[in-house]
Amino acid sequence: MFENTLAFAQQLDKEDPLNRFREKFYIPFISGKESIYFTGNSLGLQPKTAQDYILDDLEDWANYGVEGHFHGRNPWTKYHEMFPPKLAPILGALEEEIVVMNQLTINLHLLLITFYRPTKDRYKIICEAKAFPSDQYALQSQALIAGLDPEKVIIEVTPRDGEQSIRNEDIIATIKEHGNEVAIVIIGGVNYYTGQVFDMNAITAAARGAGAFCGFDLAHAVGNIELKLHDWNVDFACWCSYKYLNSGPGAVAGAFIHQRHIADKSLVRLRGWWGTNKQTRFKMEKEFDAIPTAEGWMVSNSPILNMSCHKASLDIFDEAGYKNIIAKMKKLGAYLFFILDDINASSEKKVIEIITPRNENEHGCQVSMFMLEKGKEIFELLKNNSVIVDWREPNVIRLAPVPLYNTFEDIYRFGEIIKSIIV
Repeated sequence: MFENTLAFAQQLDKEDPLNRFREKFYIPFISGKESIYFTGNSLGLQPKTAQDYILDDLEDWANYGVEGHFHGRNPWTKYHEMFPPKLAPILGALEEEIVVMNQLTINLHLLLITFYRPTKDRYKIICEAKAFPSDQYALQSQALIAGLDPEKVIIEVTPRDGEQSIRNEDIIATIKEHGNEVAIVIIGGVNYYTGQVFDMNAITAAARGAGAFCGFDLAHAVGNIELKLHDWNVDFACWCSYKYLNSGPGAVAGAFIHQRHIADKSLVRLRGWWGTNKQTRFKMEKEFDAIPTAEGWMVSNSPILNMSCHKASLDIFDEAGYKNIIAKMKKLGAYLFFILDDINASSEKKVIEIITPRNENEHGCQVSMFMLEKGKEIFELLKNNSVIVDWREPNVIRLAPVPLYNTFEDIYRFGEIIKSIIV
């Protein structure tokens, strides 16, 4: 049983095996005071080692010039190859199924070029309502490129009347309803607005059962929840690394392509020099010979200085252990729900409606609060009290206690500040 006391929160932190990892990150200050930073769902904090990692690569550039591609401490031609082993346990994927490259929406477009191949009979796209706008725009673009009307192609699954979350059974029912007209199912693994985790295993099975491809935008999932992309038979996925993977603003992104697809050189894709056979690449031949791994979808070489930050963060993930991170995420989430419920219980009237599912398997770090009154005012007052959270219209505050750098005391103090504001 939890308690809403400072002593109890501090005891939880004392018992936390990951507590020491907070010291590996810079915690922002507001007005000279260390903040309570709950926006790792938007931008993760900077690892203290990131600057050193960047300096190492800058020194290699200074010392080697172009030869840094082959003779630096981490040769640039192979720099991206260090990431699949680090990401495999986070994604539940084989190393050969992972590639780190580009930005999230660019990768989504690259994957859709391959997996959205509409025909006269099979052309529909199923996605969740209120997907992140970039996903919506990407799907609209691909429909238009194919000469189709997005309004007739894209099927959005919505919450039922009076509900905030989308029921997994409704996604599956929609797939079955449209049957052999469905070309692709593309869902956000974790909905950015509500924080809902979708049943990716069941959705993939339903899509594949209908003869459609299935992919996921994992922007809010990677580094946040347990994933088993290979075992779930997901066809493809993409993600960013600047949220829970703490790799810096605009950081390099990644993509997953299932093992059954990666060696299929007949698949249509946008071709680039960096995706062709490594052994013959520098022969500069006209013929494209796709690398038989996820690297076969690369089009350009790697942004090294950006990847320096990515390596700094993933080294911390290695040290902490992803299972430990997931275990703490669930405990932090349970304590946050407890504190929010206590705020409502101690108020004259209910002030917070939690729109994130409570089942621990249906949410990650993020909890979205629908403020029943004075939402924007409360948001601004939280900021004035050194609490960094996130605002979404019309009246939602999103917050995400992140296991690597947030504490149970953060959650307790957040609750006390909220109570002082609404009195």
